[in-house]
Amino acid sequence: DGCGHTVLGPESGTLASINYPRTSPNSTVCEWEIRVKPAQRVQLKFGDFDIDDSDSCHSSYLRVHNGIGPNRTEIGKYCGFGFQMDGLITSKSNEVTVQFMSGIHTSGRGFLAAYSTTDKSDLITCLDNASHFSEPEFNKYCPAGCVIPFADISGTIPHGYRDSSSLCMAGVHAGVVSNTLGGQINVVISKGIPYYEGSLANNVTSKAGPLSTSLFTFKTSGCYGTLGMESGVIPDSHITSSSILEWPNQTGQVNIWKPENARLKRVGPPWAAFISDEHQWLQIDLNKEKKITGIITTGSTLAEHYYYVSAYRILYSDDAQKWTVYRESGTDKDKIFQGNTELYQEVRNNFIPPIISRFFRINPLKWHHKIAMKVELLGCQFSIGRAPKITLPPPPQNKNEENNADFMDDFIHSVKTSLQTDKTTFTPEIKNTTVTPSVTKDVALAAVLVPVLVMVFTALILTLVCVWHWRNRKKKTEGTYDLPYWDRAGWWKGMKQFLPTKSAEHEETPVHYSSSELSHIRPREVPTMLQTESAEYAQPLVGGIVGTLHQRSTFKPEEGKEASYADLDPYNSPIQEVYHAYAEPLPVTGPEYATPIIMDMSSHPSTPVGAPSISTFKAAGNQASPLVGTCNKLLSRTDCVSSAQALYDIPKGQLGLGSADPLVYQVPQALPAGSKDE
Repeated sequence: DGCGHTVLGPESGTLASINYPRTSPNSTVCEWEIRVKPAQRVQLKFGDFDIDDSDSCHSSYLRVHNGIGPNRTEIGKYCGFGFQMDGLITSKSNEVTVQFMSGIHTSGRGFLAAYSTTDKSDLITCLDNASHFSEPEFNKYCPAGCVIPFADISGTIPHGYRDSSSLCMAGVHAGVVSNTLGGQINVVISKGIPYYEGSLANNVTSKAGPLSTSLFTFKTSGCYGTLGMESGVIPDSHITSSSILEWPNQTGQVNIWKPENARLKRVGPPWAAFISDEHQWLQIDLNKEKKITGIITTGSTLAEHYYYVSAYRILYSDDAQKWTVYRESGTDKDKIFQGNTELYQEVRNNFIPPIISRFFRINPLKWHHKIAMKVELLGCQFSIGRAPKITLPPPPQNKNEENNADFMDDFIHSVKTSLQTDKTTFTPEIKNTTVTPSVTKDVALAAVLVPVLVMVFTALILTLVCVWHWRNRKKKTEGTYDLPYWDRAGWWKGMKQFLPTKSAEHEETPVHYSSSELSHIRPREVPTMLQTESAEYAQPLVGGIVGTLHQRSTFKPEEGKEASYADLDPYNSPIQEVYHAYAEPLPVTGPEYATPIIMDMSSHPSTPVGAPSISTFKAAGNQASPLVGTCNKLLSRTDCVSSAQALYDIPKGQLGLGSADPLVYQVPQALPAGSKDE
């Protein structure tokens, strides 16, 4: 009467004392006899051990024996509060007896242990969770019987399980291992999520859980895709049933809950049987053999019709004539699957081992009010290679029948031997119907490198084209005075004053005027003649040896009324033939201001050293010109005279009034047409 939770599988199992994890009762005893396959040995691992040792293991203890029956031999006797047994207890044969004795005590939880065959070196117990392991990925073996009432899990697939959840119990919930058989799990640890959903699957209820630092998921074969009920891949004609519920509503309209309505997540009524008994069924034809790994069911999903199936059996067939009831390995009883507990929740059950069949049938055994359900099947495509066709060679022409018989026997034996040699023992590769098959590393690497290389070569080609185009444009504009289209942009105005002057080798012949020619010209005609033959571009600003490069000046002629030329005769001044630099005229569609002028002051004796050499100004509006009565040194070439009202500056190197040498004058800027004569 001292036996607690117990599941003894053919290769592994779980056993615990009565009332575990609460205090075990006094004066109780239990013995477990464990047998595995011959030539195997048994290993025992404790997940928790807490037995009273107040009397030195005299009345309360756990004893392990090699063998079963009177010939067994003791391996060890154990007791103690919080006893830590890190290692494994290993038997010498395939049989082990475990004996638990509970005497008079006031505390002590008892024990929980797991066993397996010795080839499972990575055995863990049902109490181990992900926080017990530091590796980001690991493989462990879960024993049978880990669906225990005193362990909790939080989460579901595919999102993952909270790190405090029991690894093996979560494995059963996920459908990775069977509770009656146990099995290998491949665990992957990752970052936790804020909230874990709860669900019911494989008779295990997962609770909703709060935030955790980490979570774990399981690596599987990937054969858990939907097989076509929800998506409509399975046609309506392939879904049949034993009966159909038909009933009129309040308006007299007949409602028919047909079998094709049994598609998961399909809006509307479900399939329902006309008679609710254990002989009803829902059948699905998959059109060909498929590997079926699970099923998801719901109730009617209609609040006014609270119908659902709470338990059912599964049958399968290849021809829809002979049916086989699903059973778990190592058992001779039909597997009864837990169904829904209400009409909305999706409940999942997995088949371990999977079903390989074309026809699939659900047989409800328990229900609420009426048999009604919606379903979806999980699995993947299944294919297997066919055996080679055997062609017998013609026997040798021999009259001896006995020799012919011997030849046939030898040939058949050789064929059998070759078939046995070529027989495959590995599981065939199975591709999921809804999950994208995994690609090899080479294909993945190529998929990444090809687009990257294409982008790199494209960028390189574009760069070379741009450089070639820019150099061609630069060569076209080299050696000419043409201003490129971008020279007319506003930002170029400020940049031109920082550019170097043009070289002297491009200088053209300056314009010369003699005093005799100028005497026949009226003052009003001067600017006209000067502008008639004006070059499109300014003359290079070179005149002898430039001693000092003064600050440049930009200006725009005064807008409004133009100053008169009659008040001042700029041509009667003594002149000397010198070469002057000329300002660059404004282009037709050029910037608002004139191009800066660089002055040659090497032959200008009248300019003081400390005087400012350049003036930059612009007249605002129609305001009168402020030239009268002002000593204005325009471009550092106008001397201060008593009648300084000239629009033009006095030429450099003035020698006297009577000089007959031709003078060089600055080509004036374009003047407004509205100036008046005096």
